[in-house]
Amino acid sequence: MTRVAILGSTGSIGTSALSVVESHPDRVQVVALAAGTNVGDLAAQVARHRPGVVAMASADALEALGRLCEVPAGSAAGPEGLLAVATCPDADVVLCASSGTAALEAVLAAIEHGKTIALANKEVLVMAGGLVMEAARRRGVAVLPVDSEHNAIHQCLHGRDPRDVRRLILTASGGPFRGRAPESLAGVTPADALKHPTWQMGQKITIDSATLMNKGLEVIEAHWLFGVPASRIDVVVHPQSIVHSMVELKDGSVIAQMGLTDMRLPIQYAFSYPDRWDAPVPFLDLTRVGGLEFHDPAWDDFPCLGLAYRALEADRSLPIVLNAANEVAVASFLEGRLGFTDIPVLITRTMDAHRAGRAETLEDVRRIDAWARERAEAEGRRLQSKQGNIT
Repeated sequence: MTRVAILGSTGSIGTSALSVVESHPDRVQVVALAAGTNVGDLAAQVARHRPGVVAMASADALEALGRLCEVPAGSAAGPEGLLAVATCPDADVVLCASSGTAALEAVLAAIEHGKTIALANKEVLVMAGGLVMEAARRRGVAVLPVDSEHNAIHQCLHGRDPRDVRRLILTASGGPFRGRAPESLAGVTPADALKHPTWQMGQKITIDSATLMNKGLEVIEAHWLFGVPASRIDVVVHPQSIVHSMVELKDGSVIAQMGLTDMRLPIQYAFSYPDRWDAPVPFLDLTRVGGLEFHDPAWDDFPCLGLAYRALEADRSLPIVLNAANEVAVASFLEGRLGFTDIPVLITRTMDAHRAGRAETLEDVRRIDAWARERAEAEGRRLQSKQGNIT
């Protein structure tokens, strides 16, 4: 029996993970759950799965949860709650399915407690990939990717000599604006950007997909997961999202992983690794797929992808700045304070203002992250003022 703790249990990845649990009740068990502020959904999950520890983002939310269900002893709120779930003594695997950077300390704590990490959170590695992977190596802990692209790479690399790998090829759907005239992007609304053609995801990651920043963050994530430099990580647009990613070997062979667009597949892989369990979804029927297309990204129209490569190539602290500025920009866009095409402008200005330095400790990471958020907010205000958006 694999015992799992889930950070972000009421989000799209968390609910998919619980669906996997329910498909294999004889193989996997939930022992701890953490959620943000969705009290009703967490209460239903607690009633169904009976975890030994739960957590919520605030004390008020945890108190509200207690009015709907019995809250286990030892449960907590805020960062303390995330740590309690991540270090639950009964857990074998900790699934980090929460978005944003709040779970970084919890992931590091889970590693120190010897937990296998199933990682669906890009920001953790973008901010602190060196710290996380070094901690995992030191403790002998596996970090198993749940992102469909990195999960595909992990499967393609399984058992292969790293010296045989020429490059990693990440596939991208292209988002909702693939092929759209560049001059029309300035008028894009949040409602437009949230209509992803392939995946059902949270708001932040959906906007990142629309700007191609999501793929840029995945390039940085792939660097840390697989130890491959930016020069050997490529991105291709694949609208059908059937090929989840590929590995090209030095003899010219290309190994691809294909499957349906359903996050239960990579989640189950992380829960079952190195074993394989029966599929929780229908099998892929290639005769019904039709053609598979592959295109170069529109680098000029979606500059966020290039910004991510710039940050990775600079290394040191610049990926932290990229991530923080992007989070500020996306939030401002969703709130109607910035236009869609202002997102890369704000990120670029914040990166340009930063003098890259070392980020060797968690304190360094948090300090740089705080600076970048403050600077990005200031740059956002300048952009709004210039456009006459501030009353």
